[in-house]
Amino acid sequence: MSRRPARAERPRAVDGAVAATDRVLTLPNLISFVRLLGVPLFLWLFLVVEADVVAIVVLAVGGTSDWVDGWMARRLGQVSRLGELLDPLADRLYILATLLAFTAREVVPWQFTAALLARELLLLGSLGVLRRYGYGPPPVHYVGKTATFLLLAAFPVLLLAAATTSVTATTAAAVGWGLAWWGLVLYWVAGAMYVVQATRLVRAVRPGAAA
Repeated sequence: MSRRPARAERPRAVDGAVAATDRVLTLPNLISFVRLLGVPLFLWLFLVVEADVVAIVVLAVGGTSDWVDGWMARRLGQVSRLGELLDPLADRLYILATLLAFTAREVVPWQFTAALLARELLLLGSLGVLRRYGYGPPPVHYVGKTATFLLLAAFPVLLLAAATTSVTATTAAAVGWGLAWWGLVLYWVAGAMYVVQATRLVRAVRPGAAA
């Protein structure tokens, strides 16, 4: 007999020592909000005033500080449901905003941007199916976090390569594209893992599934 999985089996279940709460005013959430504010600031600096050096700094700080809010939430015991949404949201906004801005100024080719956007569309489709069956977003996997870190680390280096010349530009481009391509591969690997996880959850609740 098939039954709908219990709430405890859903992706939001916490398997660590600290459970997520409904708190909003926490230091990790404040850090996440500040990171979100860095997205429009970067776009303004990069696309409007074309202050590339300052844009590099904003992008580097906002992107590579990805781990800070999550680490502090666990360290301070301030893990919250809002924080679980804000952290990946900030990561995705940084990636998407940077990709679109870089494509507009021809720092990266449109094919690279299309490959990353296609992965986001795949994940959005999976999330839509999960919500239809009453599930929330799946927990962030370490492969996805690694991919995000590589991409967010690659973007400032690629911007540095585009803003400089000679040996510095060549070295920065080699390092930046190395990080970017590895990040793209792992981004798709993580996406495939999320799809597999979503498929298993859906099969577990569909009529006719084995008990």
